[in-house]
Amino acid sequence: MNGTRHFYVVAIILGSVISPGSNLFGQDAALRTEVLTTLRDAASFYRQRVASHGGYVYFYSHDLSRRWGEGVATADQIWVQPPGTPTVGMAYLKAYQATGERIYLEAATAAAEALVYGQLASGGWTNLVDFDPRSRRVAKYRNGRGGGKNNSSFDDGQSQSALRLLINVDQALDFKQNSIHEAVQIGLEAVLGAQFPNGAFPQVWTGPVVAQPALKANYPGYDWRTEGRIKNYWDMYTLNDNVTGYIAETLIDAHRTYGEEKYLAALRRLGDFLVLAQMPEPQPGWAQQYNYAMQPIWARKFEPPGVSGDESQEVLETLMRIARVTADRKYLAPIPTALAWLKRSRLPDGQVARYYELKSNRPLYMTRRSDKYALTYDDSDLPKHYGWKTEARIADIEKQHQALIAGAQLTVSTVAVRPSRREVRQILATIDDRGRWFKTYNGERLVGQAKMPVGAKYLSSELFSRNLAILSAFVGAPD
Repeated sequence: MNGTRHFYVVAIILGSVISPGSNLFGQDAALRTEVLTTLRDAASFYRQRVASHGGYVYFYSHDLSRRWGEGVATADQIWVQPPGTPTVGMAYLKAYQATGERIYLEAATAAAEALVYGQLASGGWTNLVDFDPRSRRVAKYRNGRGGGKNNSSFDDGQSQSALRLLINVDQALDFKQNSIHEAVQIGLEAVLGAQFPNGAFPQVWTGPVVAQPALKANYPGYDWRTEGRIKNYWDMYTLNDNVTGYIAETLIDAHRTYGEEKYLAALRRLGDFLVLAQMPEPQPGWAQQYNYAMQPIWARKFEPPGVSGDESQEVLETLMRIARVTADRKYLAPIPTALAWLKRSRLPDGQVARYYELKSNRPLYMTRRSDKYALTYDDSDLPKHYGWKTEARIADIEKQHQALIAGAQLTVSTVAVRPSRREVRQILATIDDRGRWFKTYNGERLVGQAKMPVGAKYLSSELFSRNLAILSAFVGAPD
């Protein structure tokens, strides 16, 4: 009792009342100090030894002699597609926001500047930036230093993740870094120009899109197995690999940061399109790709028309996000029937299939012999380069939806959740004395399909970014 009273007396003398459980004292103080040291060591190693031109790829060999993005990467190539440069840059930014230490902002700024170099003339990004002007992979960069293709891409969050890093770095720099601020404005205008009037987006664009009629999703009236293939499917309406979810986050960041109504209006149009794109019964989910008649279409030769379990879950999460930001409940209307379809479409192992055959709703797969693919209902011999099944997130989506319709505020929470001490200590225990977190390759499928010997140790930008974010959340969040 006396100890507690004396504690408060000291706290008052210091000018503030601090609870006895505060992380400024005792074991939490020691843990916080260790976390801060680890953050500095890890960030310093990754920026000084791993970065190339300020940017990053997915994986690095133990001795840093080999680099992988989507395949082998040269020393002059950095990857835009997550978990490449934008992912690492955002992790630095979280460390800066949690600690206020400039070293992290400088590292995030360097990553942003690397992306500015690789911004295409069309305003977006492709999956990598190549700083070697003689390379065959150089694209048509806005800075005039490349003469290749000018195909800006939304695939896998490429342009979206680049823009989100630039937006957040622009704000952290008080909008004073002219090259970054200019790249953001050009990039956002390009995104708005790539939106169809019905709210949809293509997978790839080189300039403003051509207006198309706003139609409701429907089933094709022809044999989709043999007819209706479109070579330039990337010009059509795309949901594949969470394209619209990434775009929604980008528009939300843009509106939050710059306060301009045009970004919120674009977000609403996107939500309107997702409502239109819901397939009718008996499969009220969403497809990966649609033609301008709003019918599911083929993409790559192993991506058939079908209603997708993975993309449908992503759309439901995006619709709830749009509903929260816009405070408009109309974006929740498609959710009940979609959830019911997902529930009855679960596989025996509890997962959902990537594709369900149109109308029959049978799980649809592919076999592969050499470079030829064939449709099948049999999942016993699936090509390993693609995700044919995915985790069912139905229960979590339903929980979020029920909270919203029960009267929960349609607002975005900004309260950070503090990681557990156990999780933090596990991360601290796995870093070596040079500030490195290694993974061991055990033959698993890696992003970008990097090839390395089983048992090899390697650095992962995804692991680095995740650990940095968790440690930053521990330092920055309230108890």
